[in-house]
Amino acid sequence: MKRDSRLSSILHVLLHMAEKNEPLTSETLATFLATNPVVIRRTMASLREAGFVRSEKGHGGGWVIACDLTKVTMRDIHEALGTPSLFAIGNRTESPGCLVEQAVNAAMSEGFREAEALLMERLGRITLADLAADFHRRFADYKARQGHRNAV
Repeated sequence: MKRDSRLSSILHVLLHMAEKNEPLTSETLATFLATNPVVIRRTMASLREAGFVRSEKGHGGGWVIACDLTKVTMRDIHEALGTPSLFAIGNRTESPGCLVEQAVNAAMSEGFREAEALLMERLGRITLADLAADFHRRFADYKARQGHRNAV
């Protein structure tokens, strides 16, 4: 079963965009994810509708962040993507009249609801600014380790 990595991918793209003070083309953004620019344009259209990004036309144009990173959460981005399923597993639905299937699905559905509520609450607490700050901390640690290796 293929996993839906759109949320992770678009967060990746948004952090790259936040690091640049210039518009980035769909082609440039696609290189960050090793994907097709059409995929980027389709996904960014959802974020544009939500007001998180905007596109600038013409020479030097491209996608730019159009929101305050401290106010937009991972949950907001998930919802802008159309709230794709959070789990790659699901209930069997081949025999809806089967009482065993019904019992199993009822138990699993409750667990899915609880897990999804917990995950959505967590995603609602993490802003794009939090992700950017974590990246900057990791980058500073990486540079410090590199400097230490070069000094030895």
